Amino acid sequence: MLVSVQEASNWASEYIGRTVTPTNITYLFQYGKIHKYPDESRRVRVNKEELKEYYDKFVIRKQDSWKNKLGKDLDWGLSFDNLREVDTTKHVHRLHPYKGKFIPQLVEYFLDENINHLKKEIFFHKGDTVLDPFMGSGTTLIQASELGLNSIGIDVSGFNCLMSSVKLDNYDVFQLNFKLKNALDKLWQFSESTFDDSFDMQLKERLSDFNKRYFPPDFKHWIREGKVKEKEYAEEKLGQFLKENKEFFEKNGTKDKSHLANEKEMSSFLSKWFSKRIKQELFYYLKLMEKVDDEKTKDIMRIVLSRTARSCRSTTHSDLATLKEPQIGPYYCRKHGKICTPINTVLPHLRKNTYDTVSRIKEFARLRKEVHSEVIHGDSRDVNILEQTKNKEFRNLLLKKKIDGVFSSPPYVGQIDYHEQHAYAYELFEIDRKDNLEIGPLYKGQGKQAIEEYVEGISKVLLNIGKFVKDKGNFFIVANDKYDLYPRIAEKSGLKIVNKFKRPVLNRTERDRQPYAEIIFHMRKV
Repeated sequence: MLVSVQEASNWASEYIGRTVTPTNITYLFQYGKIHKYPDESRRVRVNKEELKEYYDKFVIRKQDSWKNKLGKDLDWGLSFDNLREVDTTKHVHRLHPYKGKFIPQLVEYFLDENINHLKKEIFFHKGDTVLDPFMGSGTTLIQASELGLNSIGIDVSGFNCLMSSVKLDNYDVFQLNFKLKNALDKLWQFSESTFDDSFDMQLKERLSDFNKRYFPPDFKHWIREGKVKEKEYAEEKLGQFLKENKEFFEKNGTKDKSHLANEKEMSSFLSKWFSKRIKQELFYYLKLMEKVDDEKTKDIMRIVLSRTARSCRSTTHSDLATLKEPQIGPYYCRKHGKICTPINTVLPHLRKNTYDTVSRIKEFARLRKEVHSEVIHGDSRDVNILEQTKNKEFRNLLLKKKIDGVFSSPPYVGQIDYHEQHAYAYELFEIDRKDNLEIGPLYKGQGKQAIEEYVEGISKVLLNIGKFVKDKGNFFIVANDKYDLYPRIAEKSGLKIVNKFKRPVLNRTERDRQPYAEIIFHMRKV
């Protein structure tokens, strides 16, 4: 039975019990999960039985196996798997990519004033203060602002503090919009006058023609059905494309070299991971930023530029999250099932990010409450929160009434190098790195020594911040505790675990989509 994309969306939402948008359905076409069937008017139709077979095999059966694998003691309501990506990345939460952050709905669940069969008491009330000693991208602070809670975030990463401060600041949106668009226009003029756009346009046309011939929409189905050996076929066709266009690639050049920055002054990371044109565009935007006299606008420009730079690194589409090797020319893209090419200009991304940033800040401005928020750049193992709180009114409040509780997700042992994931931003903006202060970084691994250092580090943090939290304050620590470390950490920190909420993490954004369970430890002072 053939149905429209909208009808397929409605049916699938009801069948699997969570929202499936028309975009989700078209995604299945794009990645060869199901076929599309044009009707006599060339409108796309969906085979409902084929769609059902897909969901039975890859969604329902997989979720059943996940439940068996992860255990029956899971709080499935805390998976939030019914939410769309647009919900979990609402307003300023999507202002900049960040690996290892939790979704705002999880924070909201424990901070709001609702109760249910899992959450049997209210832990925070409007006007209370919540602390996140591992602030990251500021998710806890943003949600606290939405709910009418004061908040404090601490992080050793200068870039994390920049990102969180930008999200939390108040702005004149009209002036911000004017200044960002003015910078965008000036960069556009520079780039178009300096570089030859005709090369990129012709390359896109040549790639499009080649992909239509050799990588049609059914190509991924051919692979699944065993009609084509993907690796051999892709290597052969990539070689053919490069050979057919050898002379064309040799003609790529620059129209006007008089305004180019000296590449010898650029850092090794920027030289390695960005094309010549993108490096010049990034540095021109930095010059524009230097002329802006308003520091808050400068900081937003840094976030817009960093977000753009991340998307424009010379790598494959599959490796943006975790860089492997620079990709300079065309390559076979497993993600899209065709020949792709690295981005060669920041302009489209910068335009999209400029407009998107203003829109998200405007949306958050409608939702946020008049509360105090403080971002502290420091080490939570020894920071003095009262001394570091710059807002006098907030500091006086903290002197009268201690912090009410904690909601945080410490780094997982040996999983992420938090400074390295934004290496391009540290080098672009000359921010000092403090990799040596990270607790449980990837580069230290997950061996016995690394685990002991992790336990010691997290315990010191909880001991230190505990001095600023009221005696009956609630500590919520989100952890993938596969080594069963947190009972020991709690004991060393003078805390008692009073409850545990075990949630499945199903919707992964990286290439490793294996689900896992994480525990929200509810602790209080002994």
